[in-house]
Amino acid sequence: MFHMGWFLTYGFGVYGWDGQWSGNVAKDVARPDLFVDMAKGLERAGFDYMMIEDSSVLPDVYGSSFDYALKIATVRHDPMPLVPLLAAQTKHLGIISTAATTFYPPFLAARLFRTLDHLTEGRVGINLVTASPHAAAQNYGYGQHFEHDKRYEMAGEWMRAVKALWDTWEPDALTLDERAGIFADPAKVHYANFEGEYYRTRGPLNTVPSPQQYPVVCQAGGSPAGKELAAEHADTVLANQTGVEAMKDYRDDLSARLVAHGRKPADVKLLFLCRPILDDTDAAAEEKERRVKAEAQTRFEDQLASMSYHSGFDFSKFDLDEPFPDLRGRSNGHQSSVEEYARIGKGKTLREVAFAPRPSVRLVGSPDTVAAQMDEAIQESGADGFLVAHPVTRKNITEICDGLAPALRRRGLIRTGYPYRTFRENLMEF
Repeated sequence: MFHMGWFLTYGFGVYGWDGQWSGNVAKDVARPDLFVDMAKGLERAGFDYMMIEDSSVLPDVYGSSFDYALKIATVRHDPMPLVPLLAAQTKHLGIISTAATTFYPPFLAARLFRTLDHLTEGRVGINLVTASPHAAAQNYGYGQHFEHDKRYEMAGEWMRAVKALWDTWEPDALTLDERAGIFADPAKVHYANFEGEYYRTRGPLNTVPSPQQYPVVCQAGGSPAGKELAAEHADTVLANQTGVEAMKDYRDDLSARLVAHGRKPADVKLLFLCRPILDDTDAAAEEKERRVKAEAQTRFEDQLASMSYHSGFDFSKFDLDEPFPDLRGRSNGHQSSVEEYARIGKGKTLREVAFAPRPSVRLVGSPDTVAAQMDEAIQESGADGFLVAHPVTRKNITEICDGLAPALRRRGLIRTGYPYRTFRENLMEF
């Protein structure tokens, strides 16, 4: 068996804008309904979790303005208030929300996620990011963002500070003895008194122990620094590697890092991003794939804008038909993305790179065919599962939850129920 999740690529944002199957997208803007529908569908499908990405910028790298971002509705609302709304409409699904370690003070984050763990009855997770755009850092009062590896070093210390705060209340500190007039045992509540190079926090938290004590920790470790952060702290990791061999190499690398940190490979559930293309028959799905690729070429700027955001370089200034520029060592953005661009771009032009397919593994066919393809990829790579990365539209939700998931379940590949109370317990079931 393997795990399934959904990666919300634009967080609590807008999906399917001006698309054929976007439905009532204008009425969904800044509303929870679409995401509530999604959460219910994912739970019905037996998914382990949904992961809500986040960002603090209106992108303005591409074209040196935010004009294109506004044209395609690249906005994100704060995901934290959405979490309890989703939890109230589900019973088992894990809900992971993103927090930028660079911008959240440890005490604020520790208190917030302890509270969310109560409100979700033990089903919340925290996705650790360090953020990459200089504009994001400037929104929080910095002149520019910290250097890539330094911000991951800071994130590791940040996580240790947050855990120190979560530990200020022992799990059995609450007595709740009204007759004796004792709410909690003072001997089991402690100061954190954490002092690091970048963070200091006194504690204790003024919130009581929660169902999970520690929320599930998620990390997208692409660069060596990101993998180290994941190996030290993560419970689940999302990755985007192209091809089964690259997936296997990533699994082996992460496993070695976990062992070096005194952990077991099974302690972290590694899920790879995927974008299944489904239809009633294999032939129909292959024709759909051709249409998807053709449509992508009509939305050329979408890919250039995405590459600009992740790298920090304005790709509108490069000649589309010149050799792809080698940006390695020059970007303070997503290092794994820059490395991937360099790998794909060797001997190619920017135009060719922008259209290069980058799924973890090609998944095209009827639900039964794709289920078999996923099973094979998991067996060969040693991964723990997949994260769907399709836009959040009702059509995509239905295809995955009511088409692919039943096919996976018939093969015994995904869960048929949730035997435990908390997100962490269900995630670690297998």
